Amino acid sequence: MNHEKLECYRQLVSIAEEVARRVARWPKGHGNLVDQLRRAATSAVLNLAEGNGKSRYRRERRWFFRISLGSIAEVAAALDLAHAFGLIESRGLDSLKSRLRVAYVQVRALP
Repeated sequence: MNHEKLECYRQLVSIAEEVARRVARWPKGHGNLVDQLRRAATSAVLNLAEGNGKSRYRRERRWFFRISLGSIAEVAAALDLAHAFGLIESRGLDSLKSRLRVAYVQVRALP
C-alpha cells in the first residue's frame, strides 16, 4: 500500500502507539479524554491512508487529508488537557507535540 511509504503515516502510527501506551497507565476518571485521544490519533492515521488511496480523485484526496490534519490538531489539544490535568509530564508533552508538528507539516505538503 502506498500510504505505508509515507513518513507522516509511519510517524502518526508511532504517535498513536505511544498514546495508547501512555493512556493505559492513567488513573480512572479520565475515560472521556482517553477515548477522545485514542479516537483522534486513530482518525489521523486512517484518514491519511484513505486520502492517499484516492490518488485519482484530487478533491476527495485533499478532503481526507484535511480531516487528518484536524485530527492531528485534536490530538495536540487533548495532550494539552492531559498535561493540565497532571496526566502527562512536560517532557512527554513536548516530545509528542514536536512529532505531531512534523507530521502536520508533512501531511499539509502532500499533493
